Amino acid sequence: MRIPEHVGIIPDGNRRWALSNNLTKDKGYEYGINPGLELFKLCQKENVKEITFYGFTVDNTKRPSEQKFAFIKACIDSVMLLTKEDCEILVIGNTESKNFPQELLLFTTRQKFGAGGIKVNFLIHYGWEWDLNLLKKSNSSKKHILPYIHSEDISRIDLIIRWGGRRRLSGFLPVQSVYSDFYVIDSYWPDFTSKDFYTALEWYNDQDVTLGG
Repeated sequence: MRIPEHVGIIPDGNRRWALSNNLTKDKGYEYGINPGLELFKLCQKENVKEITFYGFTVDNTKRPSEQKFAFIKACIDSVMLLTKEDCEILVIGNTESKNFPQELLLFTTRQKFGAGGIKVNFLIHYGWEWDLNLLKKSNSSKKHILPYIHSEDISRIDLIIRWGGRRRLSGFLPVQSVYSDFYVIDSYWPDFTSKDFYTALEWYNDQDVTLGG
């Protein structure tokens, strides 16, 4: 099977999952932490080189305060959980905002844990406009734009998997996603199973990847 080198993850549906389980919306986020660890280990097992999790966006902070605090805490806990694994963690987001968790400032430069290996990126208080705003200051005649975006240390994404049934990128790394294959899973993120991952890999294996050529 052809394995993607870089997998992007949009873990959607936490609030809808909470409501379907007779919980308040803010309770859904904590149930998305363990699925992230499970998926990380599957990527590690299948020799995926890099994985990027969509934590929360600038726009998400417009949600009610109890939801905002819940998803920020879930993001912090998710990052800290992976510090116990063999990986290299990078957090990308607007650190100048009061909504960026101070506990994660250390991770805004890539940190190696254990034996290192698989790169794990978290987009936390991320916005696509914020990511690209350095382009306004760059020389537009340059051929390559990666040195002029905040997420320059994240590579091109081969496969994006989105849970929750929505068929949109929601601003997820627009430069790195330009040639990504996009697979949607209808079940909610807290209901993650290994079958979700392997079904996505099987689908990706059948795609004709030409990168425009």
